[in-house]
Amino acid sequence: MNTKLERRQKIRYNIRKKIAGTSQKPRLSVFRSNTDIYAQLIDDDHGVTLAAASSKEKDIAAQKVTKTEKSKLVGAAIARKAKDLGLTTVVFDRGGNLYHGRVKNVADGAREGGLQF
Repeated sequence: MNTKLERRQKIRYNIRKKIAGTSQKPRLSVFRSNTDIYAQLIDDDHGVTLAAASSKEKDIAAQKVTKTEKSKLVGAAIARKAKDLGLTTVVFDRGGNLYHGRVKNVADGAREGGLQF
């Protein structure tokens, strides 16, 4: 029987076969750990990270809110950084996690910040 991590890794590979980010439409990749959540805008053509945000950033970590609410703040932060780079559209990569809870909140926060998926 596959472990949870092995199963998630297979799902990640299948997602990555289908989607890729460019410099005009980067991939919004979400990584969720037990305590924190991270989001990156990635240009797969050149293999570079254009912008990143996480729940460890000082302004987000200082707020005493739940992990789910912090996820929404991370989404808003990555949207703000994307706007500064002049980007409006992204491809969402849920990183093998279900589109639910904290991962969904990152997407919602980014949409409210003005990003289009």
